[in-house]
Amino acid sequence: MRIYRIPQKTRTIIFDIDGTLYTDKLYVFEQVDAQVRHFAHIRGISEQAARHMIAGYRKTWSASHGGKKISLGNTFAAFGIPIETSVKWREMLLAPEHYLHPDPLLQQTISTLKERFALICVTNNPVAAARRTLAAIGADTLLPDIIGLDTCGKSKPAKEVLELAAERTATPFSQCLSVGDRYDIDVALPLELGMGGIVVSGVEEVYQLPELLCPRHIAPGA
Repeated sequence: MRIYRIPQKTRTIIFDIDGTLYTDKLYVFEQVDAQVRHFAHIRGISEQAARHMIAGYRKTWSASHGGKKISLGNTFAAFGIPIETSVKWREMLLAPEHYLHPDPLLQQTISTLKERFALICVTNNPVAAARRTLAAIGADTLLPDIIGLDTCGKSKPAKEVLELAAERTATPFSQCLSVGDRYDIDVALPLELGMGGIVVSGVEEVYQLPELLCPRHIAPGA
């Protein structure tokens, strides 16, 4: 876990989902690769050629933007695939229920945090796909409010999705905390806007948040 800033008065936690609320490297990879394989089919090229195209573009973009990372949705947009099409691909191709399982420790963690904070998810997947992911890990009823790729038509990092998260939770930026697994995608912009930010390596570090943010509570599994 890397803590960049925790607001003195935190009222809202903005959670990323994939790679944050679960740890499953195979599914994180498959989410991307399923779309790249579909892109290959659409373009009439080999899957390996498509992987090289996407990886090459992301590497070049990163090198020309000070090492920052670009989302897959914005990468596809550079190849003429609009966000609306990315939404349809993800709704069709993603199958979280084949990879993920209910996580009682996460459920306990979220329940504890809900006692003190407003919680909202902001994801680069469409809302319907994100709900299926949350359902697979048993957190869909605990985290009902989701801002997805199809909500604003924007892929993180995007100010619009953060503005909407703050609006829905009636919280100023200065009292929001963004938690995700990728600094450039999930945390860098929130920090620029005056939010707090924490980067986690997976759900195991999310389990630690009650102890960090609500010291009176015993962390799940302790």
